[in-house]
Amino acid sequence: MASESGKNRGFDRGKGHDAQAFHVIDYLRISITDRCNFRCAYCMPRAGVGYRPHDEILSYEEIIRFTRATARLGITRVRITGGEPLVRRQCPELVAKLAAIPGIEDLSLTTNGALLTEHAEALRDAGLSRLNISIDSLNPDRFSRITRGATLAPVLAGLEMALELGFAPVKVNAVMIPGIEDELEQFVALARENPVHVRFIEFMPIGCHQEDVRNFISRQRILEGLSRFGDLMPVDSPVGGGPARYFRFDGARGTIGFISSMSDHFCENCNRLRLTADGKLRNCLFSDDEVDIRPYINGDSMELAKVIIDSMNSKKFDRTGEKPLARTMSQIGG
Repeated sequence: MASESGKNRGFDRGKGHDAQAFHVIDYLRISITDRCNFRCAYCMPRAGVGYRPHDEILSYEEIIRFTRATARLGITRVRITGGEPLVRRQCPELVAKLAAIPGIEDLSLTTNGALLTEHAEALRDAGLSRLNISIDSLNPDRFSRITRGATLAPVLAGLEMALELGFAPVKVNAVMIPGIEDELEQFVALARENPVHVRFIEFMPIGCHQEDVRNFISRQRILEGLSRFGDLMPVDSPVGGGPARYFRFDGARGTIGFISSMSDHFCENCNRLRLTADGKLRNCLFSDDEVDIRPYINGDSMELAKVIIDSMNSKKFDRTGEKPLARTMSQIGG
């Protein structure tokens, strides 16, 4: 077994994986709930999804125990997701405990922003490093249609508070679905006038929307639309790295980024594991292969470490043979 030395650099990926023998897996996404206060059209079916009973959701103690084990195996970055993580009670308390784990160097959270004004200060004080806020439209009417009834104003208030409290970087995620091209000027203005990193994300047909390829808009198409606002110059990624590629307009305070998971997927550079709210460990967003980790979290620590290492070693770095997924994005945690 690889030693619990704190780094998996040079990790033995086993026979048949020579090309990826030294791949680094240092990023863990933790979904702390499958519940959400939005019903975004691209994320879940109109009728919603069946939520897991509370006793099937990992406790905070189990999450902390698991994260400690991954930190000993080289995980240094943790992102908290959902559903919507802020609908789960005492999220800041979990943040504080995760931030205190030795080896965790970067702790971030993805939110739809609707509850951010209520929790942002407590999250900052607990040790949260960064925030990603999902805002798929800056037009109140279109935003309401996409989210099936949510209101934009509280989300923008949450974004403003995040900036006032000094979260950095603050990233705004916008999924590229029909209608977004009509709002490019507004998103450009957001990045010009604020230290905000606007990231356009290609629509991923996962779960209930796998057949809905008509919604696909490519990075190249958005880049062409942005060209009318000036020259976009490539820039280094802000803190957090990841698969996004960033650009800046001259004089802008923020950047424009792209996550091109469909037209130019980045599997060969993937460095992450995912833990679902019900305790399934996944090493690929585009595969239903997963391990029920809960029995190991509550069992022998050496057995838990072995299961985590096995998941790291079995990680694929291409999407050949991908098939329709049984879970929606909200159930996986993104």
